Amino acid sequence: MIHELESVFGIDAAEEATGSSSIFEERESNVRSYSRSFPSTFTSARGALIHDVKGDTYLDFLSGAGALNYGHNHPSIKAAILDYLAEDGITHGLDLQTRAKATFLNEFSDRILMPRHLDHRVQFPGPTGTNAVEAALKVARKATGRSGIFSFMGGFHGHSLGSLSATSNRQHRAAAGIALGGVTFMPFPFGAMAQVDTLAYLRAVLNDTHSGIELPAAVIVETVQAEGGVAIAPIEWLQGLREICDDYGIVLIVDEIQTGCGRTGPFFSFERAGIIPDIITVSKSISGYGLPMALTLIRPELDVLHPGDHTGTFRGNQLAFVAATAALGVYEKEEIEAGTAANSVLTQELLDSKILPLDARIEARGIGMIWGVEMGAIDPTGGLAASIARRCFADGLIIERVGRNDTALKILPPLNIEAEQLADGLGRLAAATRACLEG
Repeated sequence: MIHELESVFGIDAAEEATGSSSIFEERESNVRSYSRSFPSTFTSARGALIHDVKGDTYLDFLSGAGALNYGHNHPSIKAAILDYLAEDGITHGLDLQTRAKATFLNEFSDRILMPRHLDHRVQFPGPTGTNAVEAALKVARKATGRSGIFSFMGGFHGHSLGSLSATSNRQHRAAAGIALGGVTFMPFPFGAMAQVDTLAYLRAVLNDTHSGIELPAAVIVETVQAEGGVAIAPIEWLQGLREICDDYGIVLIVDEIQTGCGRTGPFFSFERAGIIPDIITVSKSISGYGLPMALTLIRPELDVLHPGDHTGTFRGNQLAFVAATAALGVYEKEEIEAGTAANSVLTQELLDSKILPLDARIEARGIGMIWGVEMGAIDPTGGLAASIARRCFADGLIIERVGRNDTALKILPPLNIEAEQLADGLGRLAAATRACLEG
């Protein structure tokens, strides 16, 4: 095994076998982040388990930041990819018509769009979520002839300049190195802004000829702000936002990049509100296997870009099409929505019984299989949450921190995680929390 590592990767095999991180420290850019929180060298994974070079096994409550809703190396999806490769299927096709793309479009239309009465066109904007957001903003601006965008405090939409302009985190925005304009941030009904009537404020701003804010091209919103701390928008609020967009001719963009593909229960998180967005951005788990893929779903009347207006060399990831088609089958055959609902109930029960009793100031909030355990009332600096996450990793649990100052621990396991594994992971989180509170 050591000789294989040396020949394949071209690095010191003994160093690799012990999980040394020196090559990453020497050669990889300083911008790396997840590897700093989880300092091990990983080799293989299956389902909710991931293994490193030292032979240690971890429960994965990160799931590729939401890109692995069906777990690592799902056998049905892997088989579809291997079969396609064995047939010498097209692996790169720009935006050419291919069998893999046609199959995906047919399955996506039949299984997802049509049953939900979504007549949206499917644009393949590029391989990642930020590409989907960039395309959505471009479409909205061209369709309306207006340039402004309304986004929300706490929102995260990507790191390329257009999507970053709609992202509220000051640290992320500062990395751009230039002023980010064209976006007005509105209060999101969470935290310090929970008492603000955002909908009334929006109408007042739009009605007031002296507000200084022009009618925007679009409003972009997450129904659950994942990176914002697992902040959940109320159903009535989402419905009211849809009404405002209708009343003023504003394009409603719903960012489903982390919350889509069943993460909150239904395939799309906006379904619980009974609304239909004008544009929907999808990425992360749409391929079902961690392969880069993104979609921008557009109402037909907004499909105004001309051929070539939004291109990208990897906007047609053929292996991702194959994986995504197989993933749609997994979603239905394995009844992922029902399983997510059951796991959600179990998660809440275990949080209520094992973690919340540890300190009255701990808060838990979530929907489906995205939950946040908030430590901000105990330590608003994020230090406690960081200590808990480090102890979790030492105890074999990978869990991320989110929210203001990263004070919330985000529970994001595969949707099809086994109940025993889910309980085990939450038990490890409880033990780490208890130890850090007592220490």
